[in-house]
Order: sequence, then structure tokens, then C-alpha cells
Amino acid sequence: MTEAQNHASFRRPAAMPARAPAPAAARGGLALYELYRAASRAAAPAVLLWRRLQGLEHPSRWPERLGRPSAARPRPGSPLVWFHAVSLGEGMAALPVVRHCARLHPGLPVLLTTTTLSSFDVIKDLLPDGVIHQFAPLDCPDAIDSFIGYWKPSLVLLMESELWPNLIMSATAKGIAVALLNARMSLKSFNRWSIPLGLPLVSLMLSKLSLVAPLSTIQAVRFQLLHTPPGIIHFAGDLKYAVGDVNAGETEVNKIKDLWQQFSNRPLWMAASIHRGEEEVILRVHDELLKIYPTLLLILVPRHPQDCKRFSLALKKQRVNFVLRSTKEVVSSSTRVYMVDTLGELRMLYRTTPIAVIGGSFLPSLAGHNISEAAAAGCAVMTGPHVGHFYHMLLEMWQINPLAVKQVAGEVELLQILKELLGDAKTLGARQRAAKDAFSIMSDGVVNRVWNLVCRFAIDFQTDAWNC
Repeated sequence: MTEAQNHASFRRPAAMPARAPAPAAARGGLALYELYRAASRAAAPAVLLWRRLQGLEHPSRWPERLGRPSAARPRPGSPLVWFHAVSLGEGMAALPVVRHCARLHPGLPVLLTTTTLSSFDVIKDLLPDGVIHQFAPLDCPDAIDSFIGYWKPSLVLLMESELWPNLIMSATAKGIAVALLNARMSLKSFNRWSIPLGLPLVSLMLSKLSLVAPLSTIQAVRFQLLHTPPGIIHFAGDLKYAVGDVNAGETEVNKIKDLWQQFSNRPLWMAASIHRGEEEVILRVHDELLKIYPTLLLILVPRHPQDCKRFSLALKKQRVNFVLRSTKEVVSSSTRVYMVDTLGELRMLYRTTPIAVIGGSFLPSLAGHNISEAAAAGCAVMTGPHVGHFYHMLLEMWQINPLAVKQVAGEVELLQILKELLGDAKTLGARQRAAKDAFSIMSDGVVNRVWNLVCRFAIDFQTDAWNC
């Protein structure tokens, strides 16, 4: 198969053309794009150097950020699907679709790129056999052209809010279909793109996409207001529901059994994805709960492992007996906090606790985290008042069962609800069942629906390479 045939099999079907921007808007968008190209080319070396100095890049694989590969391109001349997700949350949401694609098309080269080190540390061990991981190229012309020239993708699937002008414009100029899955845009980003200097460029980018699959109606409206062609906006559900829909493997089962043995049937609760500043709320609440439940154990999971040192100092200052998971020290009867300073174990840990409080939601500067993994594990799920775009997930679960997730107004209500759950097994059980049932309903078929949209809008069957 020639490169042109390879790309042709993934072009937007002729029956579904994208609506081109008006001539004046298109000219304005192209002019802004040329400015962006020049600026990104000039800034890229300094940006990469700064990130390396800050320890944000892999010590040996940083050249991948310049489009220089560290792995061979399998089956040259064949189609290749490129998934791109910036960080751990987006990468985990992409994984079910990656697995689905690999299962439907065995032997098809599949590439997943991420940007952050934390995403690499976790995702590299979860990829199906044969799926390649690379760090994403910087969005500068040279890096993007080098990356696309080497990997020659036939289809690019971007996750959530990854709107990069050089990537989108370069790929689509080569006839490569580009889709945005689990598409979302924060209000801050929407306002930034809506200004006169931003709107022509984002409109130009969005006009090049083959498919936008938004998280919610609000997200769809934002994309339309930025001139996304209505014909390419289609709903399939939130892929983050599929993140928790994975059975525990043998290794996970053994870890869970080991922790259950250490916890010795003590009452416990977990605070997950806790950001700097939120630990103060969590530790105050736990201190109050210990007055009522003296054997209570808190599983504390910082969002960023580098915050463990700060959290540890706070615990030492309060003279709280705690254990770090990385030390493999056994939890004793005097342990009051079990702090998880490892990566990639959150899904497993949810299966050890009846109650999960999801962080990233107790400070106004934060915007929530995915609650579906906790719900999938059958936890009674709680979250704070600041949940950002995850509010649509809460609404959907409440529509199924109002007990599926509890959103508290702040520290006082958090303490009150935890007292109720720890003191009333019937109430706790009802919330656990509601969360698990809501997750089951919401996750059903979402990966199939997303992939069917990709097949319908991003793949043009001009060859026999595909059979969705």
C-alpha cells in the first residue's frame, strides 16, 4: 500500500465534508497560524530546556519531544493509529479505546503518546502487547513534521482538550484524519479562545477535524460557539466511565488480600487524589473522627507523589502514627494513616475501602477528578464542591440514583457524612450499591459507541485494511 492509499483509507468520508470557515475568517486564521508557527519554532528549544531543568522530562527519552523516535515503526506502509493524551487522567481514558482497537485489529500498529512523566510511569505497564508508547512531540513545526514523517499515522485520535495548531494543521494537510475524543473545554480555555486573536485560529483548527465527541451538552455548545462544524459533533458518552471497568488481575488481587490482612477489619476510609492544601481539611476531619472511632484508619493518596514529603511533615508535626506504602512497613494497630506514595495503584486501593473521598475538589482553584473508578469498585463516593467539568458525571449518576455520589459543601458536611457512614452499615451499604449500579449503567457500551463514531466519521473505507 502506498502512503497516499494508506492515508486515503482514513480520510473524512466524502459525504460528510467539514464546513469551511468564511473566506475572511479563514484568511485571519491562516495569518494567526503562521504567526503561531514562527513563535512555536523559536520558543521550542527554550521550553524544552526549561522543562528538562525542572525535571519534567524523561532523562534519556527527552529527544522524543523533538520528534526523534526511540522505537521502530512497525509494518512500514501499513495504517497506523496514533492516540495522544497529555497526562495520566487522559491516558487512562484512552486506554479502553486503545485496547478495543488492538483487539478488533490484531497486528495493526498502534501508537500512544503522552506528555507527563507520571502518565508514562503508569501507562507503560498497562498497554496491550504491541502498542508503542512515545513521548509526544512539542507543538513546533520541526518536531511535528519529524514525528509525522517517521510514524506516518493514518488516523490521529486526540483526547479531551488537546488542540495543538501545528499537530492538527500538519496532519490534516497530509490527508490524515484527526478526531477529538472525550472532547472538553474549560470555561477559562473557552474565554481565551473566544477573544478576537484566538477565535480565527481555533475556528480554523476545529474546521479541520473529522469528529468531535464531547463529554456533555455544555461542552458541545462551547465547541459550536467556536465554529466547530455541527455535522462532526456527536455524543458517545464519557470514556472515563470505562477507566474503572477493568477486572483486577492476579497481582492486584494479591495486593488487595495483603492490605485486607494488614487492615484487620478496622473501620477505614480513603481520601484520594488529594492536592496540596487539601490535606489540612482531610487531616482535621480524620482527627475528629478518631475521637469517635479510635481504631479508624485513613488511606491518604496524594495527587502528586512529590507532595508526600509535605504531607509527612504535617503528620509528624501532629504526632500522627503513619506508614508510607513505598517502605513496605506493615500497618500496625497504632497506625492511624496509611499514605500511598506510589503511582498506578489507585484503582486497586479503591477495592480495599468502603468509603472514598475524591480530592481536587475542596479548594476553589481545583476542578475535581474522575469518580468512576471509586464507583466501579463499589465505594460510597464523596466529593467536595469544586468539581469543574466532572459535574456532568455527578449529574448523570444522580439521575440514576441520588445516593450514587455525595457532594459536600465543605469540611463541616464532610465530617458529618463520614460520621453517618461509619456509624450506620445500612446507609453505607445503600450508597455503595448505588454508586456501583450507576457506574454499571453509565459505562455500558461507551467504548463501542466511541469506536463506532470513529469508524463512521474518521475512516473512509477505500481499502480492505479496516473492518470496524
